[in-house]
Amino acid sequence: MTANGDTADTSAVSPAGDPSAGGNRRRRFRWLKWLAASILLLLLIGEGVYLYPRLHESWQKLTEIHWGWVAACIALQMLSMSGFGRVQKQLLRAGGVEIAQRKSVSVVYGATAMSVTLPAGQVFSTAFTYRQTRRWGASPVVASWQLVFSGVVSAAGLALLGVLGTVLAGRQVGPVNLILSLAAVVAVVWAGNYASRHPGTLEGVLRRGLALVNRARKRAPEVGREKIREMLDQVESVDLSTRDGVGVVWWAVVHRVADVACLGAACYAIGGDPRWTGLLIAFAAGKAVGSIPFAPGGIVYVDATLIYGLTAAAGLPAAQAVAAAFVYRLVSFVLIAIIGWIVFAFLFRNRNAEDDEYEQEFTRRNT
Repeated sequence: MTANGDTADTSAVSPAGDPSAGGNRRRRFRWLKWLAASILLLLLIGEGVYLYPRLHESWQKLTEIHWGWVAACIALQMLSMSGFGRVQKQLLRAGGVEIAQRKSVSVVYGATAMSVTLPAGQVFSTAFTYRQTRRWGASPVVASWQLVFSGVVSAAGLALLGVLGTVLAGRQVGPVNLILSLAAVVAVVWAGNYASRHPGTLEGVLRRGLALVNRARKRAPEVGREKIREMLDQVESVDLSTRDGVGVVWWAVVHRVADVACLGAACYAIGGDPRWTGLLIAFAAGKAVGSIPFAPGGIVYVDATLIYGLTAAAGLPAAQAVAAAFVYRLVSFVLIAIIGWIVFAFLFRNRNAEDDEYEQEFTRRNT
């Protein structure tokens, strides 16, 4: 049975039409699900063992929680999600696709829920975002460009926050590195704008690269040129104006700063008084470690990184660091995942006729 309720064709499962192949695949998938569940259980046990010595003190901090700061923590996380939705909206607008902010944010919530809860969630969330942007009318190149560009801007902003925190904390990072990090963000936006406005230059570079690849693979020099021309025709539709570029940078900053402020509000909620320079370092380290797709939501290793960062860099006692990390993760991980899946269930559960085609298209473009 497929996702849209149709009976699957067994001949598509096995070239020979053997129904036992489908059964073997289902058994293998069931075994992988049990393995993933076992790993997740072990990670949860490991987290409990890691946090046990401080759990009693941390629980006391949580029973004395300041609910006003918890509300601020939630509001700031909502602002962070809205900021990333704006980044996506601005990039699609540059590609000629106009969408409402609520649609962009709903996709951000759904994609985030997939990313933080499913095994290999980043793959599912990227495919989901690609499919939705194609539904909105984006060309394959514009949909892919939006995904790559938003990821690069987000990563550059995270790196900038980490460097800024290190500089302000007086560590061995000079202002030159801060300037270089800021220049990298600007360069990314400028490069995207230049490529869309000067497709001829980009075509020359791509053709030379294609010629080298064809020579190495012993193919005719013209093989693949039509594909390049088709891609550039679509890239020409991307017009990242100065206004859109500034908007992308601004909302990327809002996205990251609001998330850092959410972590700070979590610290204040349990009575902590963190050093904000150290808070930037702890946040950047936690997000960087969280990009490793080892477990859904980075369970255990993200929490451990946050707790260590809040203790070593932000100056919180261990009990407060554990409680603050718990509040922050409860909001940024658990609450966002719940909202994301609710949004998905109400808005994206039903599949369109083109969805299978979009998924195959996404797979071809990423293999």
